[in-house]
Amino acid sequence: MRVPPNSLVVVADGRKLLFLRNEGDAEHPNLSVVKKTEQDNPSDYDQKTDTAGQKPGGGGPGGSTSGEADFHQLEEDRFAAHTADLLRSRALSGDFEDLIIVAPPKTLGELRKHYHVEVEKRLRGELAKDLTGHPVDDIERHLIDATL
Repeated sequence: MRVPPNSLVVVADGRKLLFLRNEGDAEHPNLSVVKKTEQDNPSDYDQKTDTAGQKPGGGGPGGSTSGEADFHQLEEDRFAAHTADLLRSRALSGDFEDLIIVAPPKTLGELRKHYHVEVEKRLRGELAKDLTGHPVDDIERHLIDATL
């Protein structure tokens, strides 16, 4: 994938966010970290304070539960929406002209729900991979190897 010079590369998942800037050329990106954010998001089990209620008439132990919320996933979705909001602010302030997003498929789908029109105009590519735990040089290799 071509990574235009000075483009913003965002590597995100549901709890970690990296803003990287390409200081190299399009074929040989040289990414530097602009911002790094990580949010604590315990497992769903650890976030629950109560068990889900029983459906009416579904009595007793082992009865069916009604629509249990997955608090871990809800927090990951909120983090993706927050990331999209940060991108909107940066796009409107002219911080970047070219944008590439790298995120796991589920996070990428949630981000897309929240893209502002100015973010969409600047979006040059997306890579559906979880690379938040990878070193920057590994992210560069994945981008070089990716095809649109």
